[in-house]
Amino acid sequence: MRHYHQAAIESSNGVQLIVALYDGLQRFLTQAAVACEVNDVAARREAARRSLNIIIHLQATLHMDAGGASAERLSDFYTAVFADVLRASATASRQLFMNTAREVRNVREAWQVASQDPSALSMIPLDLQTRQEQLSNTIQPSKTVAIRPSANEDKAAPAWIA
Repeated sequence: MRHYHQAAIESSNGVQLIVALYDGLQRFLTQAAVACEVNDVAARREAARRSLNIIIHLQATLHMDAGGASAERLSDFYTAVFADVLRASATASRQLFMNTAREVRNVREAWQVASQDPSALSMIPLDLQTRQEQLSNTIQPSKTVAIRPSANEDKAAPAWIA
């Protein structure tokens, strides 16, 4: 089973990997809610810890300089989710864990739509692309449209689009 998961991860694009992280986050939030229901303190803490680790990873991989307002909104979302997980764990609130899982699911669904849109993949900065995506971008000409031309060249794409 582990080999299957490893192969799935290696063949995923960057956005699909984010979706996988959201899946894990949602799973651990649900596990924490169930642990609250059965009063299993150790399981609640473990599920909350794993949720927090995913949130920290998602927050740490944001590129604030390249992402602009979208990155700021995601950062605010991750901060709120982090705070909710801490509060839910401290108060053993099944309902707060479930509400947080629902919010995560909504954002996950948006990422899922983006993972299936080839035009969305072309907008991922090179340093966030998987090796497979980087290779496919060098073979096929990019169809990226500049959002804001550089001062030197009217048709140049912004640096974060590469």
